[in-house]
Amino acid sequence: MPTRPYLFYALTNSVCSTCLNKVEAKIIFRDEKVYLVKHCLIHGREEVLIADDVEYYKKCNGFIKPADMPLKFNTPIKYGCPYDCGLCPDHEQHSCLTLIEVTDQCNLTCPICYADSGAADEAGHAPRKHRSLEQIAHMMDVIVANEGSPQVVQISGGEPTVHPQFFEILDLAKERPIQHLMINTNGVKIATDRTFCERLASYMPGIEVYLQFDSFEAAALKALRGADLRRVRSQALANLNEFKISTNLVVTVKKGLNDSEIGKILDHALKQDCVRGVTFQPIQAAGRLEEFDAARDRYTLTEVRRSILEQSDYFAPEDLLPVPCHPDCLAMAYALKVKGPTKDEVIPLTSLISPEAYVETVPNSILYEQSEGLKKKIFDLFSTRHSPASATTSLKQLLCCLPLLPTPAGITYENVFRITIVQFLDPYNFDVRSVKRSCIHIVHPDGRIIPFDTFNMFYREGSAGHHLVTNRV
Repeated sequence: MPTRPYLFYALTNSVCSTCLNKVEAKIIFRDEKVYLVKHCLIHGREEVLIADDVEYYKKCNGFIKPADMPLKFNTPIKYGCPYDCGLCPDHEQHSCLTLIEVTDQCNLTCPICYADSGAADEAGHAPRKHRSLEQIAHMMDVIVANEGSPQVVQISGGEPTVHPQFFEILDLAKERPIQHLMINTNGVKIATDRTFCERLASYMPGIEVYLQFDSFEAAALKALRGADLRRVRSQALANLNEFKISTNLVVTVKKGLNDSEIGKILDHALKQDCVRGVTFQPIQAAGRLEEFDAARDRYTLTEVRRSILEQSDYFAPEDLLPVPCHPDCLAMAYALKVKGPTKDEVIPLTSLISPEAYVETVPNSILYEQSEGLKKKIFDLFSTRHSPASATTSLKQLLCCLPLLPTPAGITYENVFRITIVQFLDPYNFDVRSVKRSCIHIVHPDGRIIPFDTFNMFYREGSAGHHLVTNRV
């Protein structure tokens, strides 16, 4: 009898990328790649690449562990995923990272903006608004009610630094039991206003600048951000280095545009004292992005991972592993960057823990360095809540306990470095099985906490599927 030219691996639910109605889908392996195959009764068959590495994709199942629940749920189960977001009791993961969009305004008009943000008077759009301090305080309180002591809250937008009460927003966050505060920014304000940077530094420790840093090429920056931002990025990093503000570079990666620069960006990041790591985010079909061809533009987590391994000499496959809270959409590596007498070194640390101990000891957290226990000292060390002095002490204690790894001289908090790959779901690669484990969430102004993936598809006002959920409410 004839044999099918693929291996059927799993069954799940997805959505039609055209009408966004729920459809059945199967996950198949073919030619060492992983595809999501779905069929809409109206729009027909659709096949989407979701991973180019079958073995890594299967390996992710070995990193799944029982999920951590929020302290409360916000919406009932009524229509089924993804139409009950809020969080509903059927969601399988708490909020590792929660975004608060404090403004719709922005000083750039990025062609890929998932929020479709822009200037206050941008023609053809509704008025761009800042959220009030009262609204923002309420959104923070919602997060605290769900999480108790939220692990990571990210202040986002729009461009949050254009909010006229930006520092009052930081004060609100500091008044609450938020463990770590991120500021998602394009860097324009940081590059052009040293007084702003000096004041921002006064909120250290416990904050981290999440700085867009997509490319060294003018053409790529114009395609992604609508402007040549090379000088802005350079000056922003100079100011962040000067004021010793912890920074994470975030790279939106588009296939054929800037994916060849992954190694170069890593090398550049490792030379910056303020930079604690790099996050790579494959481009998501959402918001202002009008032209997206799933076959041409889809760039999967496994492709990013392979590019890191091929373009950088620092990391081996066993260094860049799935994160247990959402293993098929998050991967991470930890390392030390050490300045040597003749050349700088990078010492990967993730692979020093066995896979079994890794899964057992790493918590359900996107910043799993914040966990407790002896075997988890490797992660505790890198908590962004550490002061430089305590990080140095912890580091020396840690390295003395690890085999074949001598303690380098002069180690400080500036030696911390992490790589993160964050893959978001969109109408093409949407997988209900996966989105139920989503741990990166956003606060809706009405108090619901919604997975970032489904928010951009269904719950953001003006999104393509907004009518599907509003008609059900």
